[in-house]
Amino acid sequence: VQLQAFGGGLVQAGGSLRLSCAASGAKVDYYAIAWFRQAPGKEREGVSCISSSNGLTYYSDSVKGRFTISRDNDKNTVYLQMNSLKPEDTAVYFCAAEAPYIISASMRHYEYGYWGQGTQVTVSS
Repeated sequence: VQLQAFGGGLVQAGGSLRLSCAASGAKVDYYAIAWFRQAPGKEREGVSCISSSNGLTYYSDSVKGRFTISRDNDKNTVYLQMNSLKPEDTAVYFCAAEAPYIISASMRHYEYGYWGQGTQVTVSS
């Protein structure tokens, strides 16, 4: 599977963005899909994931209640709707995928083998 992440940009604090992770080469609902982010000088952090088996969703405590992950099987795309953005959300955001026989859902970046390129999200105060 190949992944392409896009939708980042510059937004003021309190604003919203929607990131897209478009998959090609395979059906997106077969895979566990996750969003990660990495700010300068910091480790890559799991933000949200959607399981391959039943579509259950998971969020880090830092984004719970503000971000929503969803999957559109017809468009073969996974989205990350980000609301009430804060300056500390500024980072490069990546989407990643892994097959269900490896994981069903995970927020650990080292468990994912397929990665899209990053998209920059900058939140100004």
